[in-house]
Amino acid sequence: MKTNYQLEGTPNSPVLIFSNSLGSEMMMWDELVPYLLPYFRVLRYHTSPPDTYDEATSCTIDELGEQVIQLMDELGIETAYYCGLSMGGLIGQWLGIHHPQRFKKIVLSNTGAKIGNDERWNGRIETITQQGMGAIVEDTMERWFTESFRQTNPTRVAETKAMFLRSNIKSYSKCCEAIRDADFREKLHQLSVETLVITGDEDPVTNVEQAHFLVNHIPNATLHILHARHLASTELPKEYAETLISFFTSKTNFPPLGARGLHVRRTVLGDEHVDRATAKINEFNGDFQDFITRYAWGEIWTRPDLSKHNRSLITMAMLIALNRKAEFKMHVKAALNNGVSVAEIKEVIMHSALYCGLPAANEAFHTAEEVFKEINSRL
Repeated sequence: MKTNYQLEGTPNSPVLIFSNSLGSEMMMWDELVPYLLPYFRVLRYHTSPPDTYDEATSCTIDELGEQVIQLMDELGIETAYYCGLSMGGLIGQWLGIHHPQRFKKIVLSNTGAKIGNDERWNGRIETITQQGMGAIVEDTMERWFTESFRQTNPTRVAETKAMFLRSNIKSYSKCCEAIRDADFREKLHQLSVETLVITGDEDPVTNVEQAHFLVNHIPNATLHILHARHLASTELPKEYAETLISFFTSKTNFPPLGARGLHVRRTVLGDEHVDRATAKINEFNGDFQDFITRYAWGEIWTRPDLSKHNRSLITMAMLIALNRKAEFKMHVKAALNNGVSVAEIKEVIMHSALYCGLPAANEAFHTAEEVFKEINSRL
């Protein structure tokens, strides 16, 4: 089965997989992505049952979970972080139970171990089959968003409504069957991956009580409640993204900014460099290393309005101007980690020849070639 997906971010960053709610497309995560790209490669995909299914063949959460594993295998992703909302949260439970070694941490958002009952799902399938998606779209928007959000964000609600109305009735119905038949209440104790459960305090679909059930039955789980309804990620994108970043980058006995900074520092400079730097920490330089990690990497490199790719270009140019050879060499390696091409590095140095002088550019060319030779010698 061919899966429609979108993968964004720099090559050296760990992958974060998003799995949609029922009736949603990849665009449901749009507002979150800029906040997350400093930390992760973001993989979004379209959840859908196989096209070959006929009316008599039911779709299962197992099959939708295997779709994730197949996509990871196709893209060469050995391990990833995962966030699934509603139906995506059911898929996340299946993945955490059956493929725990493939996931570093899992977020189960606005979901339950068992969602609804046969009557509810069969009735919905019958309604849309006979009357189309328009028959349930208004009720869906009320369940997805708080009244205040619907009043103050009419454009986003209209976009979401249009997305919902684009849903293929056959695929939507098959996903309803998968949700209807999924029940993890007796299996949650097998989910060994560290898990964060997110829900909205006004979510009428998967409420706080269901979230507590998940937390109480998953061995290593915590709960975070947002002031939202069912589509919490769309209603509160910045707060939702902050919640994900804090959870995915958190380390025991480590201040939040320090943990975030260390995470980003590793994605940019590489584990080998950071391990060498941290191994040299002592009483004299410890405060400086903490300063670098928290402020340079935890605050500046994580700002969402410049990509890591562009930050690398800017950093190299400034280091050429300042004639900081060791730092420039380090950031040429970092630029490659951030997806900057050799051709782009060349152009930065050529441009610097105009504004920093020929000797500075000449030194930069020699230094960059040293890096390229070192990297090629390891290949």
